[in-house]
Amino acid sequence: MNILLINHYAGSVRHGMEYRPYYLAREWVRSGHRVTIVASSESHIRSQAPALHGKARLEETIDGVDYIWLATPPYRGNGGARVRNMAAFVLRLRRDAQRLAASLQPDVVIASSTYPLDIWPAHRIARLAGARLLFELHDLWPLSPMELGGYSRWHPFIMLLQAAENFACRHADAVVSILPKVRTHLEAHGMAPHKLHLVPNGVDPAEWEGNAGNAADAASPLPSALDAALDSLRQRGKFVVGYAGTHGISNALDTLLDTAERLRGQPVAFVLVGSGPDKPALVRRAAQLGLDNVHFFDPVPKAQVPAMLRRFDLAYIGWKRQPLYRFGISPNKLIDYMMAARPVLHAVDAGNDPVLEAGCGLTVAPEDPQAVADGILALLALGADGRAALGQRGRAHALANHTYPVLGQRFLTALAGEPRHG
Repeated sequence: MNILLINHYAGSVRHGMEYRPYYLAREWVRSGHRVTIVASSESHIRSQAPALHGKARLEETIDGVDYIWLATPPYRGNGGARVRNMAAFVLRLRRDAQRLAASLQPDVVIASSTYPLDIWPAHRIARLAGARLLFELHDLWPLSPMELGGYSRWHPFIMLLQAAENFACRHADAVVSILPKVRTHLEAHGMAPHKLHLVPNGVDPAEWEGNAGNAADAASPLPSALDAALDSLRQRGKFVVGYAGTHGISNALDTLLDTAERLRGQPVAFVLVGSGPDKPALVRRAAQLGLDNVHFFDPVPKAQVPAMLRRFDLAYIGWKRQPLYRFGISPNKLIDYMMAARPVLHAVDAGNDPVLEAGCGLTVAPEDPQAVADGILALLALGADGRAALGQRGRAHALANHTYPVLGQRFLTALAGEPRHG
């Protein structure tokens, strides 16, 4: 089967995030399929941009996956420049539709760019090639900018996004969603019930081989400052509550600082590893409050994440209280915590509860420092053996449900079938 995956923000192990398209495509190649990813040259989440050197497009192969990078204008932030970047990518796709259909001869075309505007050129390519059309939903657009950004439903860009989502629901042969509670919403916008397939986020199990939390794994290298700090905390008998990831407003790390303030005098240390737009303000606030139980560190390379997570006694993930989460969540960070066999404290109110499903920790109310503090103390009182049991349940759950060999095969079930374009 020839698979064409369109994802504006697709990355790779060479370029950085977004990793999901790469890992899924690699599994499909290993299963004997040919896969081409078409992506934009510019993305705000990649650590390394493809080197087009002024060319309109670049073709390369990474681990058996063919990439076509389309040149688009650079941008920063979420303003008009990002919208122009989206428009440039979609227009390039539409202009190249006949060329892509003829040269790749896809059996399946997947529109998967977070925003739904790529559904129109994807539909055109699929029609020209006689291929099956699939829409992959990551976030709900335009609902996300409406509920998170306060945009009116009558804003021209929002209306365009809504028209694209409606078109995808009606015309895609199948819909794959990362979010588990979207059925009612999608059916209200025209999706037939049989079209929906749920494929959550995942991890590459090869990156976690041997990562079962045993003593031998502790020898994995970490940056010297982080390694020394974690050793010092453990020698002083501290219970290490760790967070690894972006320091942004949606991660609710201000709540974690308020929790640290409440737990002064307890044998608890908070270790926050990562970067992001809110980190400078968080560091300043911790200093102003005199929180000597809070320690900030730079992000570590992806290959060192398993070794770092194993050094935490408890892994924390928090969210803002946001009605949009009623459609469910599937955070990569949580799956990493599970793979590291760490007990998890999850501060969220969402349509699903992955921690409860896995039996790997506690879920408490979001933006509630006292609830987070009580959860930390409860898991501390559980003892090392009890926490280890929670961590092992999380790891078993992740291995059974969230590895890309499993998810790649699940996705293929959505790809199978005859085209039914409307």
